[in-house]
Amino acid sequence: MAKLAIDFVGNVERAQKSRSRNVGSRERETLQSPHIVKLPIAILSSVVCLVVLLIASGAIASECSDRSIELRGAWGKARFAVEVADTERERAVGLMHRKTLPSSAGMLFVYARSGRVSFWMRNTFIPLDIIFANEDGVVQKVHSNATPLDETPIPGGDRIRYVLEINGGLAKAIGISVGSVMRHPAILQESAEWPC
Repeated sequence: MAKLAIDFVGNVERAQKSRSRNVGSRERETLQSPHIVKLPIAILSSVVCLVVLLIASGAIASECSDRSIELRGAWGKARFAVEVADTERERAVGLMHRKTLPSSAGMLFVYARSGRVSFWMRNTFIPLDIIFANEDGVVQKVHSNATPLDETPIPGGDRIRYVLEINGGLAKAIGISVGSVMRHPAILQESAEWPC
């Protein structure tokens, strides 16, 4: 932004010099006034701040991406980079055999239809929060801190279509709970509570 402001000021100064050759001395003083140069920078800064505030408040919707999922609730909003597991093979492997997962990342499991799903932690070395959502993308259950390598089934409930796995403890820390809403292009847009 600083470079843009500098380039903009340089262009204004060049324009002022070319105009000053063709105007009288009183008008030349007005064109070369430092207030003319500051006004566009102040306006530009104000516009940039306004756009940032509108995006942050949600007034300007950010685009959905296959590579990230957004969640929102009374607690606020969160975004995670995700890998999508939407085939039987990808869902079977999930996050198995991984030693680390960035705190802002996760895996979204997408099923062709809603139903009863259960997860386990076989060959999974990272404690995970497992977030189960219905076909509207509304969270139905949050299982916190699933124990690595534990093969005990973790049921998500009935009519589950989407499951998000993130690092253990993050859901509670952020505030993700039953009733929170997911947004991602893989969520059926016709029924999505928070469509793209």
